[in-house]
Amino acid sequence: MGIFQKRPPADPPHPRKEPRLEGALTAENLAGVFADCVDFNCRSVAVGGNEAMRCQLLFIAGMVRMERVSDYVLRPLAQDKALGEQGEAVAWEKMRSGALYSLSVTERDTLDQAAADLIDGNCLLIFPGKERALSFNVGTEEKRGIGDPENEVSVKGPRDSFVENLRTNTSLTRRHLKAPELKIKEQTVGRQSLTPVDILWLEGIADRSTVEAVEGQIQNIDIDALLATGNLEEYLTDTTATAFPMMLCTERPDRFCYGLSQGKVGILVEGLPLGYLAPGVISDFLMAPQDRSENWMVASALTVLRWLCLLVTLYLPGLYVAMVNFHPEMIPTRLALSIMAARRDVPFSTLFETLLLLVAFEVLQEAGLRLPQSIGQTVSILGGLVVGSAAVEARLISPAVLVVVAIAGIAGYTMPSQDLAGALRLWRFLFTLLGGLAGLFGVATGTALLVGHLAGLESFGAAYLTPFAMGAGDSGEGESLLRQPLPKDKLRPGHLNAKNRRKQR
Repeated sequence: MGIFQKRPPADPPHPRKEPRLEGALTAENLAGVFADCVDFNCRSVAVGGNEAMRCQLLFIAGMVRMERVSDYVLRPLAQDKALGEQGEAVAWEKMRSGALYSLSVTERDTLDQAAADLIDGNCLLIFPGKERALSFNVGTEEKRGIGDPENEVSVKGPRDSFVENLRTNTSLTRRHLKAPELKIKEQTVGRQSLTPVDILWLEGIADRSTVEAVEGQIQNIDIDALLATGNLEEYLTDTTATAFPMMLCTERPDRFCYGLSQGKVGILVEGLPLGYLAPGVISDFLMAPQDRSENWMVASALTVLRWLCLLVTLYLPGLYVAMVNFHPEMIPTRLALSIMAARRDVPFSTLFETLLLLVAFEVLQEAGLRLPQSIGQTVSILGGLVVGSAAVEARLISPAVLVVVAIAGIAGYTMPSQDLAGALRLWRFLFTLLGGLAGLFGVATGTALLVGHLAGLESFGAAYLTPFAMGAGDSGEGESLLRQPLPKDKLRPGHLNAKNRRKQR
């Protein structure tokens, strides 16, 4: 029997070794690294017109601006006679000191560094026989222009949004927060993607332990490629056994900067038009960006409305199934008679038709998101009106269930965070199932499970149920569920452990 027993497969080695590239830094070795790459270019240039002194100019087409290479590097290199009249050592020092027109010049001595610079949009100058190179920043700035935020509509406020370029996003942050205390550290994540990730915080305000925790989490990420938001979120959060978001993400620089000013730690990633803020608590996901632009009374009323909609989208289908199946005495008599008359010819149970409609609602929503915008809107309208009305007329579902599921779905759309809305949709299925199996007792059991689950979550040391529940030693000062008048909002939230709690006189 031992002959046929399979041995557990050994873990294969990671596809990238350190250092990635071995060998001396020469033009020949770099050409070997980028062999079979049509965009790699290597050109021999006579320094100062001296044919006896030549160097190699290397760059990747498409990553550099050709006019910058020609005007700022190639032209002075070829036309400056003083460079060619002296030896290579003197010419090298002059080029490194500013004989060529570039704001940034770096000396490289390893093949890894040189290859990374070429991919980043730099050009390299290498003298034959010398195992070092000068790297000049001549990269292109081709990127998507700054436009209006699409997912977080700005009614009264700035209309700029983050783009996929990291340096553009940091510049947008500095335009909103001009304080020199704004610190930005960068780390590289992804063995194959080599994605730059920036950590931002305000020195003297943000809790240093939170900054160090974020730095440590990012440093410990060891994956092949960081290309999607999930690659970062699931590695940074303390637990992945939850559907609720643990970090606030936003595409609006003004909201991102407000979080930094409160004492949060920000994260920006190359290639992602989003900014992350940590820690994140449940109250953060119920506040819309325009709340601070509205009158405090209006903003507070809208916040209360969102909390009510959270309860409606979470509980309404489950309560309806529980009352119809187990507690009909809770329904007014005339309404109960109307529901019974409408369900007389429906062949399915209340639980089954409610779950069926919830699934159909999710299918329609997914179809509307994945199709092109014009077609997606058509599918949503046809699915919601035509299919829903036809199902009611065919006695496949009852009108009351259709109304209940529609109200619950629309209430979920009021959530400012779609990540939170997605978690609520999952728990809505659980509440509906428990309500259909055990009535109000099942709904109460689901509530206990949900509260226990949320109470056990922490985001970088902050209790997730803040301001309803605080961590050990946290004070309630600065915590508010509703939007206060700005002159009275004097303290930063206590769960952020900001060094300077007071933000105004």
